[in-house]
Amino acid sequence: MFRLQGSKVLAVDMTGDAVKAKNGSMVAYDGQMAFKKMSGGGEGIRGMVTRQLTGEQMTMMEVKGHGTCWFADRASEINLVSLQGDKLYVESSNLLATDAGLRTGTSFTGLRGASQGNGLFTTTVEGHGQAAIMSDGPAVVLRVSAQYPLTVDPGAYVAHQGDLRQSFQSGVTFRTLMGEGGGEAFQIRFEGDGLVYVQPSERNTIAGDV
Repeated sequence: MFRLQGSKVLAVDMTGDAVKAKNGSMVAYDGQMAFKKMSGGGEGIRGMVTRQLTGEQMTMMEVKGHGTCWFADRASEINLVSLQGDKLYVESSNLLATDAGLRTGTSFTGLRGASQGNGLFTTTVEGHGQAAIMSDGPAVVLRVSAQYPLTVDPGAYVAHQGDLRQSFQSGVTFRTLMGEGGGEAFQIRFEGDGLVYVQPSERNTIAGDV
């Protein structure tokens, strides 16, 4: 149902089924489609639409019909993730679309949002199906194992899946090390077994500084 045309456009072929996508991300469609903007009471989307604690807004739409829809957002690179009953954690700004059968929600991530200014919560996607996530530049998928924990700059983090424990380390970030940061900073540390998606270009944040 999900396929890439190039690396920056998602094509979704539908035969009467539906897809949930970031509002405003559709660039073209053929066939017969119906569109519905999802609000705070939308099933499976609660908590994802408006996060007043952080001032974040993530509005989704449901597209249903017969034909093909094409989605893109600011020429971002798109990565397809297949879920087999497991859970994907993804920054809300990096989620483009999901199968209608996948459940979406939020997960509290601790003090990262208070420090970084872009999210006390991470969006969760779980079930069986496909999700499309975006990255600024081609995403790199890094394996975390018991022997090899992973430390990530918060501005480069996109998503993770698997049996991973997430913690926050204060101290030197990569930017501070290069003399480009100021104040107390932090990193995200992952331990366990799973995958972490990082992007080569850091999003606009407060550089992880408190």
